[in-house]
Amino acid sequence: MAEGLRERKKRQTRRHISEVAIGLFIERGFDNVTIAEVAEAAEVSVNTVYNYFQAKEDLVLPPEEASPQRLAGIVRERAPGESAAGAVLARLRREVRGRERQVGLSAGFGRFLEMMRAAPTLSARLEDLAHRMTDALADVLAEEAGAAPGDPVPRAVACQIAALHAMVLTEVGRRTAAGQDPDAIAAAVLELLDAAESMLGEKLLDYAVRKD
Repeated sequence: MAEGLRERKKRQTRRHISEVAIGLFIERGFDNVTIAEVAEAAEVSVNTVYNYFQAKEDLVLPPEEASPQRLAGIVRERAPGESAAGAVLARLRREVRGRERQVGLSAGFGRFLEMMRAAPTLSARLEDLAHRMTDALADVLAEEAGAAPGDPVPRAVACQIAALHAMVLTEVGRRTAAGQDPDAIAAAVLELLDAAESMLGEKLLDYAVRKD
C-alpha cells in the first residue's frame, strides 16, 4: 500500500526533529541540550517532540531502528540451507560493503559515536540493547532448533553470534575515531570477519540450518 500524504508528512517531521537534535547533541553534547532547545531549533512545539519521541534518548536511538530484534530478525529471514551464523555473517558483510548506517559506515559517524560515548544514559542504553539483542536471538535459536527447555546451546550460540556483531561495530568505531576513511575501514572489517569466521567451529557454523 502506498504511503499516504499524512503518513509521509509525519515521517518527514520525525526525521527532521531527529536530525536537528543530533546536530545539536554533536555540537554541544547530549546532556547539554534540552528538549525545549531541540523544539526551538526544529521550529516545533515541545509537545510535538514528545509526540514523536517518548524519551530524549529516542532522538538518537529510535526504538524502531535500534531494535533488540535485529539479529533475531536476520536469523528468521535466512534462506533455506543457511545457518544462523551464516545468515548473520552474510548480512554483516553486505552492510559493510554497502557502507550502511547499521554498521556505522555513514557520513559523520565518528562525531556521532563520540557524542554517544560521552553520554552515560546513551552508553547504558547501548549496553542494554546488546543484552536484549542476545536474549532475543537465543529465544529464536531455541525455537528453531527445537531445543529442550534448559538446553544451554542456543544461548551459547547466540552469545557467539552477538560477539561477531559487536566486533564489527567496535572495529568500525575504533577505526573511525582514528580518522580512517570508510573505504579503508570497510576493507579492514571484511578481512576481520573472514579471520573470525575461519576460527569458528563447525558446530557453530552449522547450527540451526534452515531446512525448508
